[in-house]
Amino acid sequence: MADQILDVPKDFIRDGSQFINRCTKPDKKEFTKVCQAVGVGFLIMGATGYLVKLTKEVLCIRHMSQGALQSD
Repeated sequence: MADQILDVPKDFIRDGSQFINRCTKPDKKEFTKVCQAVGVGFLIMGATGYLVKLTKEVLCIRHMSQGALQSD
């Protein structure tokens, strides 16, 4: 039982070190592609957030103005 508990961290460390040894650094072309993809993702998420916020503000203002007109 104790041997099985100790084997789990050992296997994890062995598998992790094998994975790290197989990994390579990206070359300049691959790094540029990854940076461009991340940048485009940031732009899309930012534009989406801006549009959601803008829509919320417009709907809130419209709702507030309709409430003010009905109470008069």
